[in-house]
Amino acid sequence: MTIERTFSILKPDATRRNLTGAINAVLEKSGLRIIAQKRLHLSRAQAETFYAVHKERAFFNDLCDFMTSGPVVLQVLEGENAITAYRDVMGATNPENAEAGTIRKEFAESIEANSVHGSDSQENAATEMAYFFSGIELVG
Repeated sequence: MTIERTFSILKPDATRRNLTGAINAVLEKSGLRIIAQKRLHLSRAQAETFYAVHKERAFFNDLCDFMTSGPVVLQVLEGENAITAYRDVMGATNPENAEAGTIRKEFAESIEANSVHGSDSQENAATEMAYFFSGIELVG
């Protein structure tokens, strides 16, 4: 059993529709614990820095526009194989391809407004968590 931590964002489409509690319930039911959480309205600079890996891609500006369009909920999740577990409960990026019961199938509006972001590796999880949370904010 490997207990891991991963990073999560509940995106502006989810917060606009007041889905924070419903999504958190799905996370907790799946066995993930929310050990840090805060609501923030990302600045353009924060979004551009966070998504810098996508800077050369055609969707970068639209992504930054979307992520700054309203508040987000930033989270650190903990659980057994948390990175894989969260990616499984999120579902496919395109909600049309996501399995029933996943966050994106149940809550996403589109491939762009797909309600959640999750780290895809231990390295990215560590980087993403550190970008938004100090160690003192992680309460396990």
